[in-house]
Amino acid sequence: MIYRPTRYEQVMAAAEGNDVRARKMLDGMAVYSGEKMFAYLAGEDVGLKLAPEDQQAMLTIDGAEPLCPRPGAAPMKEYIRLPRQVLEDRTAFADWIQKSVDYAVGHRVH
Repeated sequence: MIYRPTRYEQVMAAAEGNDVRARKMLDGMAVYSGEKMFAYLAGEDVGLKLAPEDQQAMLTIDGAEPLCPRPGAAPMKEYIRLPRQVLEDRTAFADWIQKSVDYAVGHRVH
């Protein structure tokens, strides 16, 4: 599985203002802020590393689930696959991206 370039562009635009870069990882694309990975792209999916309370909040949204990087793989610890309604809401998407960046780089207590 490979990531969709439109999803990559969407993540990079939403993360603007943060120190972000990406590199191929396994069958997708890992996105980092500094040295800390906060997102993983696989196919149409965007998975975000989220604090436990944010994971719980995200999982209440229909379509959200733990991110599996490829069929049959175990879920990635702390990563939640964003549902379509979040992917299609620019403001909500940017808010979740920032929560993920903040958690990954340690700006939030976890």
